[in-house]
Amino acid sequence: MTMSALGEPCVLLKLGEIVLKGKNRELFERRLIANIKHALEGSTDLKTDVRKRHGVIAIFLPEGTTVEQAEVVAQRVAEVPGLVWIHRAWRVAKDPEAVLKAGVELVGESEEAKRGARFAVRSRRRDKRFPLRSNDLDRLVGGAINDEYGLPVDLRNPELTLHIEVDRDEVFVFTGGIPGQGGLPVGSSGRALVLMSGGIDSPVAAYRMMRRGLHVDFLHFSGIPFTTSESIYKAYALVRKLDRFQGRSRLWVVPFGKAQQSIRTSGQDRLAVIAQRRLMLKTAEEVAHRIKAAALVTGDALGQVSSQTLTNITAQDNAVDLPILRPLVGWDKTEIMAEARRIGTLEISELPDEDCCSLLAPKRAETRAKIEDLKQIERRLDAEELCVQLADSIQEYTL
Repeated sequence: MTMSALGEPCVLLKLGEIVLKGKNRELFERRLIANIKHALEGSTDLKTDVRKRHGVIAIFLPEGTTVEQAEVVAQRVAEVPGLVWIHRAWRVAKDPEAVLKAGVELVGESEEAKRGARFAVRSRRRDKRFPLRSNDLDRLVGGAINDEYGLPVDLRNPELTLHIEVDRDEVFVFTGGIPGQGGLPVGSSGRALVLMSGGIDSPVAAYRMMRRGLHVDFLHFSGIPFTTSESIYKAYALVRKLDRFQGRSRLWVVPFGKAQQSIRTSGQDRLAVIAQRRLMLKTAEEVAHRIKAAALVTGDALGQVSSQTLTNITAQDNAVDLPILRPLVGWDKTEIMAEARRIGTLEISELPDEDCCSLLAPKRAETRAKIEDLKQIERRLDAEELCVQLADSIQEYTL
């Protein structure tokens, strides 16, 4: 079925906290529109026209667009951070009779109306030049729907709501919607580098930072040559899954096995995990400087494992000068897993692989690592030079 018989098809996008940005709002909106256009590239054959309206963004679709095609567009842009609601809508003329006809026909096409659902009409008149006020438009269209289909009105708890939004150049009419990702447009807050393991936590941390406007790249530490390439394939799959939220993601892999072997032979078994984490952070900082990333991101959650006690987290922060962002620091495992399931990374993260961290797992890890003891290990390893060598050895994996 095409939507042209009911009006001009479009997808209406509602902004979130961007509307609170004051004089900087236009900068955020431009970034968001660029992200929307990029997301639609390659995801649909339709020629879309993205335009900013007062308080909303509209994607106009060509005549003859089917409901299924419009749904593809809506579902794709629902993955773009910065939007809170996505509606498949009709664009109709700014004429009360056109709005009335479109509203009655739209409700008649709904499954809710076919089973006699309680309904309400909610109008919003952004253009005060429109001849009918919001309440008058509600009564006019609501009365016609009641006369046509005999549906009961319920203004408090309707099962079906018809929305009418009067804008400067047109009127948008729609029912229902898809919740968006919220947050800020990716790229509006700068660039960061995520330490991406094959586990559950780091992909969720990356997503949470995307929602705060960071464009993130990914650095994976592989146990090669002492492990197989399984963890690399897994990291690659996770980055591919996350890329739909931001686009243009990059993955680098560090062959870390020989550096781990050096740490293992340092004679400080209980400190090995924290020493490894510090070396990873130092290497990530070197890479971040090269790609002009302003922060590092990890999936640490306070107290989740022995390396994530407050003392050990402090010892890791001491290793680098760049800020380390830990968006999951106050989350428990159940919350992290629920978010991973929602964004589609949990199933990949649960696949078996040879994690490089397993190479250095002592029987009992230190929970209160002393920074000076860790620095002694690093002096023996010449960690400053080693992290540069590791950064030189990275390999980029193109998505």
